[in-house]
Amino acid sequence: MLSSDDDWDGIWLATPEEVVENNRGKGIPVMEETVEAAVERAIQLSKGLEEAIQLVFGIDPGPRPGLAWLADGALIGTAQLESADDIAAHISGLKTSVPHRRLVVKIGDGAPLIRDRIINDCLDRNMAVLEVSERKTSRGSRVKAHLHAATRIALQGGQKVIEHREITPTDGNLREIQRQSRIESSGRVTISSELAYLVAIGELTLEAAIKKA
Repeated sequence: MLSSDDDWDGIWLATPEEVVENNRGKGIPVMEETVEAAVERAIQLSKGLEEAIQLVFGIDPGPRPGLAWLADGALIGTAQLESADDIAAHISGLKTSVPHRRLVVKIGDGAPLIRDRIINDCLDRNMAVLEVSERKTSRGSRVKAHLHAATRIALQGGQKVIEHREITPTDGNLREIQRQSRIESSGRVTISSELAYLVAIGELTLEAAIKKA
């Protein structure tokens, strides 16, 4: 493990959590099923092969989704966004900074309503999308849990998504959005179910709905 004082720009392999926590050198996140590919990527980097064959974005869906991006298995960066509506645009901006041949978006199968909105946004931008089981992604500290999960999602295989998803908010989804409106407004506002529905389908942001309430 590298200490926070280490000034080092080498290539190293570790768990996804350790790579996220230690932004040093060229960290390659490794899981049991990706050891061989990770070692191969380390060899490529050591030979100076910098252009990525595949750029992968992993998304842990939620109200403030986690995002991780990897070039041929090497972690390039992570971010936690303030809104699910920002994800597809954020990916579009990031992909221009990393030379690559193919791009794949992998999204966890949790938070179905938000997940499906993100999937639709990515498909609208002609991105290849895979849906990944989150069964093995919930590890690491709570502080960076979404970033750890997004990194693990990016490393796993998934089911290809071809068709747009129908967005059908449940009563439970609407109540949760109303609860979030109370939290965001420090208890001053609870938006109506009608406004919550517009937030759920992506027609309004939560902030805009609170202002309209």
